[in-house]
Amino acid sequence: MKIHTSISEFSSIKGTVLTIGTFDGFHIGHQKIVNRVIAVAQAKQLASVVLTFFPHPRMVLEKDNNIKLIHTIDERIKTLFKTGLAHLIVQPFTKKFSNVSAIEFVRDVLVKQLHVKHIIIGYDHRFGKNRTATITDLKQFGKQFGFEVEEISVQEIQEVSVSSTKIRQALENGNITKVNKYLGTPFQLKGTVVKGRGIGKTINYPTANIQITEDYKLIPKNGVYLAEAIVLGKKVLGMMNIGVNPTVNGNKKTIEINLFDFNTDIYGKEIQVTLLKRIRDEQKFESITALQNQLKQDKQQAIIYFEKHQ
Repeated sequence: MKIHTSISEFSSIKGTVLTIGTFDGFHIGHQKIVNRVIAVAQAKQLASVVLTFFPHPRMVLEKDNNIKLIHTIDERIKTLFKTGLAHLIVQPFTKKFSNVSAIEFVRDVLVKQLHVKHIIIGYDHRFGKNRTATITDLKQFGKQFGFEVEEISVQEIQEVSVSSTKIRQALENGNITKVNKYLGTPFQLKGTVVKGRGIGKTINYPTANIQITEDYKLIPKNGVYLAEAIVLGKKVLGMMNIGVNPTVNGNKKTIEINLFDFNTDIYGKEIQVTLLKRIRDEQKFESITALQNQLKQDKQQAIIYFEKHQ
């Protein structure tokens, strides 16, 4: 897959089959659309293209732009890379770009720059300045400029029964099993290991505190999760806590993972964590001893799970 960092960077001697979208949380519904793009491109001997945007349009256009995303842009690219797509265009989304009219977008971008011959798009797709143009308008433009518009119907989308909104809700509810099912690949967090308060070490459950790289990444609901980490190029199993550590009077939200059978110094190192299952809420215990007893039970549950699933 060739990655283009703007529309102006794209060039191809072939015509294109493309789809357009932000594709946050590249879920099984999105995958179905991209697979269709690839299949049509192969059948027509054209180039398969996905046009996506970063930052997310809402980050640019809304006053309260504290939007959190399921996938970082790097994760989105890596997921699309696995599909067999020929070209991915990541167009910087700016206020200037948002003011491009529908006719300018179709004529100057889709036709002149991307050489579109076939577009595959959802029934509810809207585009152009203030998102005023609809798929009906796009079909009219198709007749005018000589490209085909293939509409993904509401029935097809409902058959998949997945949306980025549903994935966000599942993350906010801590239902990581549902999230991973919808995404088709496990949800991940990536960041740098930073120094924490060191309390875990004093109770025989040392943790690596993770500072997430991108502040727009959506963090799941507080609680204890079974997880798999890649650190120093090695896969390590463990259990992760997201929360404020109320038993030891914590007041700041942290993300920390207890890595099993691992005692290497990894401060300042990058770590990637895959969330596999949520096992309980974070809670305040009456004593450190009670917390230790619960952590022992958590680890036993984790070991049983990993023995079954690894």
